[in-house]
Amino acid sequence: MKTLVCTAPGHFAFREDALPEAGTGMARIRLRRVGICGTDLHAFEGTQPFFSYPRILGHELSGELIDTGGAEGFEPGERVTIMPYFSCGTCIACRMGKPNCCTDINVFGVHIDGGMREEIAVPAGSLLHGQGLNADELALVEPLAIGAHGVRRAAVQPGEYVLVTGAGPIGLGTMELARIAGAHVIALDINTDRLRFCKEKLGVHAVVNGTDADAVEQVKAITNGDFPTVVIDATGNLRAINSGIQYLAHGGRYVLIGLQKEAFSFSHPEFHKRESTLMSSRNAVREDFEHVIRSMKEGSIRPQTYITHTVAFDEVPAQFESWLNPATGVIKAMVHF
Repeated sequence: MKTLVCTAPGHFAFREDALPEAGTGMARIRLRRVGICGTDLHAFEGTQPFFSYPRILGHELSGELIDTGGAEGFEPGERVTIMPYFSCGTCIACRMGKPNCCTDINVFGVHIDGGMREEIAVPAGSLLHGQGLNADELALVEPLAIGAHGVRRAAVQPGEYVLVTGAGPIGLGTMELARIAGAHVIALDINTDRLRFCKEKLGVHAVVNGTDADAVEQVKAITNGDFPTVVIDATGNLRAINSGIQYLAHGGRYVLIGLQKEAFSFSHPEFHKRESTLMSSRNAVREDFEHVIRSMKEGSIRPQTYITHTVAFDEVPAQFESWLNPATGVIKAMVHF
């Protein structure tokens, strides 16, 4: 089968591999879609933490089930997606019901080879039923689940003001899930096109350009002088993470979904006087995936809104680098098999 490998930062190569064997407890899937996410782009750039080369990218996917691997309730031929975080099941995090931050986690397409190939074999326990969603929709469940998990970590309540920094795919999904939770969502970014998208397509409460000299005052005014009780960073940008505390209400929660390699820092007095809660949000759990699928089926989320670019599998190496350029207007590129 044809496989696409990121051999080193900035380089792809196709190779021919044997078809995977399902084996005990392993399900086989014929790929139909793979979504390109920030992790893939950062891996191509060479800026992704927890990464080594060569690596087969791709963890946002959908396909047709060839072999169930013994998964109960699944049938060959049905459309599926997966939870691409493979955990040990025995460590302290797994025992606490947090397999998303397993001490020995293997994220498909990051720690281990992923989905940029015609067929894959994955743990049968990672399968999710398609529930009538199409191939594009199912490939978008995982990135939206990331946002769902961050919103749940923040314990967002109806009527709260929630500021989401970063209007990339993860940030956009976070905004959607915060809106579904009943929040007044404020989008903060430096890209005017992305902010326009947030306002026109997602219907957020307000947008703020982070390059404006009075950005902090704008956020204060939008929240009637209180500032948001929840700030969620979805940028993975060090400067944005460090400055996020200035937008946070006293008594508020600051959640970091975005990830970058360096140490972050902010003023201890600013953090302390707010009695701030700081937390990270890593990956997602089954509850988050199911919430996203349910929201899609109910029409609360319109997945096709996100897909701006489509490309055939064979054309990925020629197109991939262009998606690093904001001028292309890419929000979500979708690979077709």
